[in-house]
Amino acid sequence: MVDRFAADWRSAGLDPPTLALLEHGRKLTVAPASIIEDDIDVLRDHGFDDAGISSATQVVAYFNYINRIAEGLGVAGEGWLADDGRPRQV
Repeated sequence: MVDRFAADWRSAGLDPPTLALLEHGRKLTVAPASIIEDDIDVLRDHGFDDAGISSATQVVAYFNYINRIAEGLGVAGEGWLADDGRPRQV
């Protein structure tokens, strides 16, 4: 499943609530200003409560923030990770 997820998370066989949450994270990452109430309602329709939606949004936003800080300061990537985010084979 990890390989399927890495190749294309949308067709990796994940359940609809997980797909909705991942789509929210993707949208929050690539177009944060485009998030509207309907996007939050999609998550609610998949069973997420406001506390869960807030927590997920904060986690995504934090990782976006910290990555932009690192990139903005020119911090080198982790040498032990390959381009696909997996540990390098030695």
